[in-house]
Amino acid sequence: MATSMKNAPTTIDAYIASFPPDIQKILQQIRATVRKAAPKAEEAIRYAMPAFLQDGHLVLFAAFKHHIGFFPAPTGVASFKTALAPYKTGKGSVQFPLDQPMPVGLITNIVKYRIKKNAAAAAAKVSKKAKPAPVRKKATKRKQI
Repeated sequence: MATSMKNAPTTIDAYIASFPPDIQKILQQIRATVRKAAPKAEEAIRYAMPAFLQDGHLVLFAAFKHHIGFFPAPTGVASFKTALAPYKTGKGSVQFPLDQPMPVGLITNIVKYRIKKNAAAAAAKVSKKAKPAPVRKKATKRKQI
């Protein structure tokens, strides 16, 4: 069910509309869950999938033949290893089967975690840039005896 990059939709609405009504309902549920957990996040299409951005990528998701792919980056998967145990996972991905209810509480927790991680990374980047350059001491010539 994944869309080729050539024919990729340019909005999340267009992406969702390209699926049958039963899948659209699930995709809208995930979208609403992420939107509620991250109200300041920007919606976008990245890698031909719906994405939410806030200080970088928060999460992406996509519909496949038998599952919803949810992509919270490696930190989002590793930090929720126990809660994600019932699902097939990869380094930065989770597969939520279409024949099971979507774990909206878990999705919410992962999104909130990703917001904190991205904010911390963005703050660290800013503080690193704000540091003044170290002052180098001039070399002094020693008198030779």
